[in-house]
Amino acid sequence: MLIEERKNGVLHLGLNRPEVRNAFNASLIQALTTALSGITESDRAVVIRGEGEAFCAGGDLNWMREQATQSEAENAADALKLYEMFDAVYRCPVPVIAQVHGPCFGGGCGIVAAADIVVASSTALFAFSEAKLGLIPATISPFVLRKIGSYSRELFVTAQPFDAARGKDVGLVSSVVDETELVGAVEKLLKAILSNGPLAVRASKQLAISAPLDGPDAAGLLAQTRAGEEAKEGITAFLEKRKANWGGK
Repeated sequence: MLIEERKNGVLHLGLNRPEVRNAFNASLIQALTTALSGITESDRAVVIRGEGEAFCAGGDLNWMREQATQSEAENAADALKLYEMFDAVYRCPVPVIAQVHGPCFGGGCGIVAAADIVVASSTALFAFSEAKLGLIPATISPFVLRKIGSYSRELFVTAQPFDAARGKDVGLVSSVVDETELVGAVEKLLKAILSNGPLAVRASKQLAISAPLDGPDAAGLLAQTRAGEEAKEGITAFLEKRKANWGGK
């Protein structure tokens, strides 16, 4: 269902329903939400990937057909759990990298929109495909609109697939690489993240997803950070031309 592996400060999460192109059902939604809600102090980053030939095909059609037989209240409860999964990606305390190959449709695009960094293979294919099923991309819309803004108008109403290059053009994708270079590109990003101060990375992510600070609050936050032990070590290490010792955090 979900592969979880911690390695060198990175939590690797593999969507593992390859027989249905990693489509979401209630169990996978709960597993991913739980994993992202269990980030520890030693976790420095998260990578989400798909097993098999796809990243994620969106919602499992059999699961959605079962939902159609439920009451509106039951559907609302299930939809809220789906939203909470995307929100767990978005608000994860550490950077989340989506490593995308193959099809990434519907809710799969929701994960991509909620992630901090998206590395896609040149053969990846995206689609906000909900309208083709008579549905709307409601639970993913808060995250998609934050990331791509008005481009969502065309992509939502046409439900047409688009390639990784188009995804980069609209701001959904951070970088596009050959599929053979996908893992290496993610590892390069992880190396950059892991070389930085752990507390600074977490605080920087929160700064990026929060409302803009006013002048006094911004100045106060910088002053507080400068006085911290991590900043003192980082500045000293830079001046001494050595690697910073982050204290094993």
